[in-house]
Amino acid sequence: MATTPRTTTSPLESDSPAHGHEPGSARAALAYPSFRRMWTASFASNIGSWMQNVVLPVYILDRTGSTTLVGLVAFAQLGPLLFLSIPAGVIADRFDRRRWLMAMQLVQLAFSALLAPLVAHNAPLWAIFAVAFGVGAGNALNSPAWSAMLPTLVSPKDLPGSVSLNSAMINGSRVVGPILVVLLRSVGASIAEIFIINAVTYLFVVFALLRTRVPTRANTQPPAQGWRLLTSGLDIARRNKVIGRLLLTLFTFSLVSLPYIGFFAAVARENFNVERGSTSYEWLYATWGFGACMGGLAIGTVFVRQDKRRLIRHGFVAFAVTLTAFALARTMWQALIAGAFLGFAYFGTTTSMATVLQTRLSHHERGRVMALWFMAFGGTVPLGNLLFAPLFDTVGARWLLIAGAAWALLLSRWCNIEHLDASAHKVSDKALETDHAASFDEHGYSAGE
Repeated sequence: MATTPRTTTSPLESDSPAHGHEPGSARAALAYPSFRRMWTASFASNIGSWMQNVVLPVYILDRTGSTTLVGLVAFAQLGPLLFLSIPAGVIADRFDRRRWLMAMQLVQLAFSALLAPLVAHNAPLWAIFAVAFGVGAGNALNSPAWSAMLPTLVSPKDLPGSVSLNSAMINGSRVVGPILVVLLRSVGASIAEIFIINAVTYLFVVFALLRTRVPTRANTQPPAQGWRLLTSGLDIARRNKVIGRLLLTLFTFSLVSLPYIGFFAAVARENFNVERGSTSYEWLYATWGFGACMGGLAIGTVFVRQDKRRLIRHGFVAFAVTLTAFALARTMWQALIAGAFLGFAYFGTTTSMATVLQTRLSHHERGRVMALWFMAFGGTVPLGNLLFAPLFDTVGARWLLIAGAAWALLLSRWCNIEHLDASAHKVSDKALETDHAASFDEHGYSAGE
């Protein structure tokens, strides 16, 4: 049942600590008990998800030897973000987010558990793809509501820290998940049992949501109706040049520069001679994930006072350099070193982009715009996997990775948010003095909410 937007007592009013930490830092965000509870539960759940995400492509590759089919299963898991994110974003802004999130956790739990018997009995591939698609659909319907809910658990001044920690959580689970897979497989755990473990971890988030009050915020804008309800996020992106530029940048970055993520197992085998049954792939993935975790965390710690707009441009340059080094690596040790720095550049850049985006959104529009973010980020990567899989099989991994690095270098010039802000101020300088249009501080954050 839809809820009418209204103002309620926010958990911040009774839960907001006088933390004494640097505003916008990771430590400041963790001072909020509700945020800390949800963040910890999500971390545990994401560890299970990445255990499954690492194992399933290897299972498909071992069974079929086809990179194209690995790309197809990646699309089954992440592709739903392309066409379900927009309705999910509308739901996130109009329905009870807490109940919706609990329902989507249970959907993902059910489909993840169903994967176990299918893999244990080597079921037809179409059945495995269909169930993986079910997991992906639950994730697509969950993600915008989650990203819209999390910032409401901290005050606006501490939002950058929560975004940084969310990125660190996603990538920290990419480290812990593969390591746990190695440990569990070494003591005889089957792939099916790993899928069961993942299914159980969704309960951590369900129990945390049962203990957390998620605030609603007043929407002073008249609600869109009909088809405009689904396109309202696009309208927001068209009106705001910065939001539009960030979304278009992320879309092309994910499509051209990030397909290596879906092909990680195949890249490891082709470029670094990782043999079937070896745990080297899991360690390589964990090292890359560790770098990504540190990159996301650095935005809320080491770089907390840095202008995130400038970090975006520097991050794309660093990504281009490290992806080239990863592509040209010949040994596993070279790949481990390059992979760690690649992960750092990758998620340091995208976390800076997410921080700038989130700080320029009001609460009542955050769900719809973050839906576009997930379409551009998670949904486009598997689309790139499908498009580039035939080229991967034909010309190999190195040239595709180098092409992705070249594109990131171009984006470092095009995604110039400082220039967009300066142009907007020059064009509307008089209006800014007489109206309530947003201004931005030295870190690129909106002076308003």
